[in-house]
Amino acid sequence: MYKIILLIDFAEEYSKGLLKGISAYSRDHGPWIFCRMPLYHRETMGLDGILKWALEWGADGIVGQLYNDEDIVKIVQSGIPVIAQDFKERFKEIPNITGAYRETGQIAAEYFLKKGFKHFAYYGFGDIVWSRERAEGFEERIAAAGHSVEYFEHRKARSSVLWYYKPSSLSQWLKALPKPVALMACDDNQGQHITEACRLSGLRIPEEVAVLGVDNDVMLCELSDPPLSSIALDVEKGGYDAAKLLDHMIRNGQTEAYDIVVKPTQIVTRHSTDIYATNDTCIATSLKYIHQNIDSNLQVDEVVQQVPLSRRALEKRFHAITGYPVYKYIFNLRIEKFTQKLLDTDMSIFEIALDMGLTDSKNIARQFRQVKGCTPIEYRKRYLAGKG
Repeated sequence: MYKIILLIDFAEEYSKGLLKGISAYSRDHGPWIFCRMPLYHRETMGLDGILKWALEWGADGIVGQLYNDEDIVKIVQSGIPVIAQDFKERFKEIPNITGAYRETGQIAAEYFLKKGFKHFAYYGFGDIVWSRERAEGFEERIAAAGHSVEYFEHRKARSSVLWYYKPSSLSQWLKALPKPVALMACDDNQGQHITEACRLSGLRIPEEVAVLGVDNDVMLCELSDPPLSSIALDVEKGGYDAAKLLDHMIRNGQTEAYDIVVKPTQIVTRHSTDIYATNDTCIATSLKYIHQNIDSNLQVDEVVQQVPLSRRALEKRFHAITGYPVYKYIFNLRIEKFTQKLLDTDMSIFEIALDMGLTDSKNIARQFRQVKGCTPIEYRKRYLAGKG
């Protein structure tokens, strides 16, 4: 029975996801004994104190948020297998629980580009790996489309300050951005900073500033006003895979250790990005109606009835602005919503189809396979693998 020290932030939703995955692996292959060590021990005891405690307890492994300094060599030399959560920078000496950060930024950029935005901004930390690389991926895709990204980086503590509630440089930056602007925040905490700062500055979300976070921390996203759209990550699988790696390291030593990469799974659209950036009122009306009624087996003729245009005229303008025919836009959004329900609920394919106003679950399953390359059940298993 392994003894494992967990030195992570137990208040963060991301860390809770890792814990769920780790505990799932423990149930499947353990059981393991866990020592939940609050982060203040890192500040008060230092690495020497943590290592001394681990050796006295007889710890078999450590998963933790550690500082990137030369003291990490002491843990390596102790022989205790350790995996770091890269909350600052990646380690070279030990394996990391890291993320496909650039891919996440690229997904955000693609999402906003498909919504027709021409102005883009990023809010985060330049000196933290997960924020910096998300920004790089975001800018790479935006630049490839011929646009640029405005940046605002603050140096304040991540969650412990309230500076953004007061008149500040952030408010001035938001007001000065060209509108409408698509803004990616490095995580949901910073995304809520933006929604609060926008409210205090009199900026409308999503009409003037569309805001997208990362982590899909449901509590934070729903606390935001309006509710915050976010990129969901496969964190529980990351925790499960990290525990599997730690098991391997305990059995075989540091040989063949590798980084655990947490992948993005989907964008969960809430009100903060539920808009299409266009000055064409007919197309804006059509898009709003589509998004509001996507769960009612929506047909193209119903959309046509919402605007003073013929079907042919609407189709021509709709395609010119969005790049898609009306039916294809509805199809893509339906698959996006179906995927979201597939991963966020335990409903059957039939139940999801009914919930979306569809009577033919076999047809939606066939359409899903055309887009994703696998059946809905296979997709669910693939992304929920390792989540107990």
